[in-house]
Amino acid sequence: MKRLSAALAAFALAVSAHAADLRIGLAADVTSMDPHFHNIGPNNLVAWHVFDALTRVDENARLVPGLAESWRAIDPTTWEFKLRKGVKFHDGSELTAEDVLFSIDRPATLDRSPGPFTTFTRPIVAKEAPDRYTVRLRTASPYAMVPYDMNSIFIVSKKAAAGATQADFDSGKAMIGTGPYRFVAFRRGDRVELARHEGHWDARPAWERVTLRILPNDPARTAALLAGDVDAIESVPTADATRLAANPSFRTESKVSWRTLFLTLDQARDSPPGVTDRSGRPLARNPFKDPRVRLAFSKAINRQAIVERMMEGYALPASNLVAPPIFGYAQALQPEPHDPEGARRLLAGAGYPDGFAIVLAAPNNRYVNDEQVAQAVAQMLARVGVAARVEALPAAAYFPKARAGEFAVAMLGWGSFSADLALRSLALTPDPDKGFGTWNWGRYSNPKVDQLVVQALATVDEGKREALAREAMTVAMREHAVIPLHHQMATWAMRKELAYRPRTDEYTFAFAFRPR
Repeated sequence: MKRLSAALAAFALAVSAHAADLRIGLAADVTSMDPHFHNIGPNNLVAWHVFDALTRVDENARLVPGLAESWRAIDPTTWEFKLRKGVKFHDGSELTAEDVLFSIDRPATLDRSPGPFTTFTRPIVAKEAPDRYTVRLRTASPYAMVPYDMNSIFIVSKKAAAGATQADFDSGKAMIGTGPYRFVAFRRGDRVELARHEGHWDARPAWERVTLRILPNDPARTAALLAGDVDAIESVPTADATRLAANPSFRTESKVSWRTLFLTLDQARDSPPGVTDRSGRPLARNPFKDPRVRLAFSKAINRQAIVERMMEGYALPASNLVAPPIFGYAQALQPEPHDPEGARRLLAGAGYPDGFAIVLAAPNNRYVNDEQVAQAVAQMLARVGVAARVEALPAAAYFPKARAGEFAVAMLGWGSFSADLALRSLALTPDPDKGFGTWNWGRYSNPKVDQLVVQALATVDEGKREALAREAMTVAMREHAVIPLHHQMATWAMRKELAYRPRTDEYTFAFAFRPR
């Protein structure tokens, strides 16, 4: 009996230890642990486990308190944030206003960032800490979005991060945050290992140890779940979602996300790369500068077919840069009807009766079915005379090339709190000093859109701001600043013993998983 009792106790201990671990399969590669270096979803996902920001968003993308328990505009150009008291970094030191000011300054000190965070800090022209737990941020003109922008600036320890390099973050030396998990290890291309921060200021996570497995290959990610190598996966391949939902050993959760997929077209250079006649000779002019060509591209794409066939119903055809639930969505805009004959007429009228050739660049492991969608778009363009060759690359290689201007036609996905914030990054005339157009790969430019967005971002009245944002979105989309494709559905799959509340922002947070 003693031996049996000991065996049962050992078994119970083993089960308890296993239950304290959570293994999640991520759908995209993580390029850096530095929370201020590369503003892409996978990196930010890891950062949210280790760090916090002044503000957070809930599962419906609503702004809620984070390290700041409250905030207010004390005058038209000054925002005041009150910090929580007693928040501890992983090394035991206390968070103070000095760490916040340092974190806001730091993104501008980093060189060669492929996706800078300075978009969120540029509007701030002065800052101060009246006391240990108060931060005041001043802007040059009225700017309503400071609390939203602060959601994107992770707060690091000044003591740990001062002078730190990317290597210091990747090794863990500088990975000292206030988040619900402590950094343990980063094995590039394989996994990130975390351990629970017992002194976190918010609710205690259910899991003592977390492994974020990097599994960008869709079949491999699903196979890992089925084999029990991971407990949950994100970005469930659409072909597998229905099958997993019907399997009694697993459960799925889905939600229309804020991520919109679209194509950017180079509208600035005279000879954009990869754009030639059908014989491979350079064209006399850039076809994408002609609005008729951009409209032709939009008409050539059968969005409903992409949703039904490529996305298997896990998407919505897009007409805006933000999804329907998002602030500033312009309901007057409708998805462009599929009209290949109209597209051919437009191309002929623009001087391309025989079409031309392009390289269509896309990631192959960042968005749901991204390469398959790109191939489908290429086939649709071919039917109107545009020979499109797809160049699909892993996200880690794709984004640096795209941001360096190596592609004339490129796929991008974007999620945002609001239409004006999306337009600020994606459609405003690029201006590094103001943080405008930081992801405007096609370099679209319209002074009216610029003016409307700047007005919207300065307007505290929500009704007036939304009207301005909708007008700006309408102007930009009718000029085909980009070619919208679809809004993704975010889908997770997990062991039946787990529960996860799906998020509009698509993030997969270990601390949000719960045992059922």
